[in-house]
Amino acid sequence: MSPSGRALTPAVLDHVDASLRETDDLLRTAYPGDDGSRQPVHTVYVPADRMAPALAAQWGAAALDAAVDAGGLTVLAERIGLQPSLAHEVARRAQAKLTREPIEDLRLDFEDGYGDRGDDVEDAHAVEAARLVAEALEAGAAPPFIGIRVKSLEQSTRARSLRTLDLFLGTLLERRGLPAALMLTLPKVSTLAQVEAMVVVGDALERAHELPERAVRFEVQIETPQIVLGRDGRVPLAQLAAAGDGRVTSLHFGTYDYTAAIGISARHQSLEHPAADLAKDLMQLAVAGTGIRLSDGSTHILPVGDGALDAWVLHARLVRRALERGIFQGWDLHPHQLLTRYLATYAFFREGYPDAAARLTGYLQSRVGTVLDEPATARALAWFLQRGVQCGAIDAEEVIADVGVGVDTLTALAHPARPGPPAEESA
Repeated sequence: MSPSGRALTPAVLDHVDASLRETDDLLRTAYPGDDGSRQPVHTVYVPADRMAPALAAQWGAAALDAAVDAGGLTVLAERIGLQPSLAHEVARRAQAKLTREPIEDLRLDFEDGYGDRGDDVEDAHAVEAARLVAEALEAGAAPPFIGIRVKSLEQSTRARSLRTLDLFLGTLLERRGLPAALMLTLPKVSTLAQVEAMVVVGDALERAHELPERAVRFEVQIETPQIVLGRDGRVPLAQLAAAGDGRVTSLHFGTYDYTAAIGISARHQSLEHPAADLAKDLMQLAVAGTGIRLSDGSTHILPVGDGALDAWVLHARLVRRALERGIFQGWDLHPHQLLTRYLATYAFFREGYPDAAARLTGYLQSRVGTVLDEPATARALAWFLQRGVQCGAIDAEEVIADVGVGVDTLTALAHPARPGPPAEESA
């Protein structure tokens, strides 16, 4: 026993510190946590040749016209299952959103939604898409997040994919600086080597255009079984963050490519198929704590024609289901899906707001109520409120009045290990 009566001497403590140094470094660098910046609630995909500076406004107008045909947003909200009192509040917010900012994230597609049109045509469309994106940004008409999806890095499309990326980025940079929220999507990733190759491409583009290190970042689409379970029996998803070298921003699930690849018949391919859930569960585990975000995929059942209501009910349920599972983003493929994207998303946050606000207030004031929340739960409550404010479901003024804290404090509570981003206005 040491003279102080303590068995754990400085030498023992130093030994423990030394033995855990690699663990400390790993947790600090590989698992920094989310930075609290805004994540879009959806990604809208359109073929690249359909880009127009007014596209977002056109989608919003088309969605609102569809709402009128359905009897109004409040009626539609009730018909998809919301209680009348909630339906009115959610419809009011969705109406404002569809007027002000109907699309949060727009992706111009050069892959499946575009096809193979020959090199000359795609070259021209890549240059024109960049010109139109720059025009939309300069006019203030672009969504908060915007970018392109190139073809995959599989051998048959690799050269075309990288040529399109090179032309698009080069043209965009000629007209303006690199947008802070530029999104680049890499589809059909099958191996970590393809992610590593994209890192090399990003580094080359940065050097050629004199951009800051890691300015070129990208999303990875999870559409093949090989990236979920490798030939060696390991889960490549778990190594994807390291392979991306700080450039991977998010993982997006590809509903139909993935389920088709594992043999699910077309009739049963769905975001809620158990095979899809397994892949998304592994994706969620793989990115937990890394700062890489997660997006659900799409449903191809579109709310048009005689089956519109059934499709809206389905879409709203799938949006709600993803939110409850901790997936805060998904794909939308048609203007009419914007209605249920916002109705379902806003309903999720409005329903949860009173309880989250009361529990966080009790935690901050050290009150003991019927639920004893721990620091981890308090972080989750703060993040819930922060996300609600960011997407427009909750007003920052409500949080100040009910909880007594602003957005900056919410960010600090939700992401204590990371310096918070600048305060953002409600969308």
